[in-house]
Amino acid sequence: MPPRLRLRSLAQLAELHLERTSETTYTCGRCTRHYVTAIATTPAPSDAQIQASIPQLSRYSPSQPPSHRNPAYRKSQLLRSYVSLLQTTPLIIFFQHSNLKSTEWVSIRRELTSALRKLDAQLAAQGKPQSDLIGEYVKLQVIKTNMFEPALRIAEYFKPIPPTDSQSGFASIEIEKEDPSLTHALSVAAYNASQAHKNTHVLTPLLTGSIAILTLPTVSPVYLKTAFSILSPQPGVFPTPTRRANPTYHEPSVQEGLKKIMLLGARVDGQVFDMEGTRWVGSIDGGIDGLRAQLVGMLQGFGAGVVQVLESGSRAVWWTMEGRRKMLEDEAAPKEEGGEQAAKEEAQKQ
Repeated sequence: MPPRLRLRSLAQLAELHLERTSETTYTCGRCTRHYVTAIATTPAPSDAQIQASIPQLSRYSPSQPPSHRNPAYRKSQLLRSYVSLLQTTPLIIFFQHSNLKSTEWVSIRRELTSALRKLDAQLAAQGKPQSDLIGEYVKLQVIKTNMFEPALRIAEYFKPIPPTDSQSGFASIEIEKEDPSLTHALSVAAYNASQAHKNTHVLTPLLTGSIAILTLPTVSPVYLKTAFSILSPQPGVFPTPTRRANPTYHEPSVQEGLKKIMLLGARVDGQVFDMEGTRWVGSIDGGIDGLRAQLVGMLQGFGAGVVQVLESGSRAVWWTMEGRRKMLEDEAAPKEEGGEQAAKEEAQKQ
């Protein structure tokens, strides 16, 4: 039995689909132009354009950039640590020591830590915030002057310029050490800046021999005064702890070690202070608050002086006029008295 539905071949179905597509599909002129532009052939780029479009990749790892000094050496890492210390520590005190024994260093550090802890407890009892309690961060350490001095020059004179997008570390392998985007402490740029100012820093003559530094994370005259009372006492200004209050301070190991330590100076917020200036910073009464009070008093005194100078001219004129007025009154008074007496005499005669 033949099928009831008429079956069409694949060729007939294809012709029917083309007829329906040609009847229903409409393409505007703008779309036709875009289509023609899209299928048009474009010329191939030149070799120069291809080379310019490919960025020069860096030959080193971002975590280990090339440097002038070999980072595997201990001196290189010591230089980096000193540069970081100088850049992040606002107050550094320099001491010269003369071959202290290990037991003497241990005893001195013990007394310094004990005094700073007591100061922390006193300030906490007064209601000071926790951020102002810096006793545990005050450190006394011995430095290597042959590495600390170049680190000081790098911290002072090396001011790296932020690299632009065109200088963002895409250097060839021949000049990658001179890449301007490399601004770390061991880079060629830092070395050149340090060498350009060799033997020019104020602290360079002091950084010879055996040097120890006392570092404070903030400029705090209160903590500096406590440290000086242990390391560099001075009668009346930085008194030593009494034997009753702190008997361990008077042990022979502590006293013998303190005899071999001498204060040299300080670096406060990038400024160099001599011995007297350093002691002045530690002798500020009331710490930073006391310094602010002194500054306010100086400004008030200056303002009062300016007002007095401005008023002096008008005040002198007033005193002159007032003196002249009294003089005229005194001269006029005898004449009036003489006139009254003459009038009385005439009245009596009549």
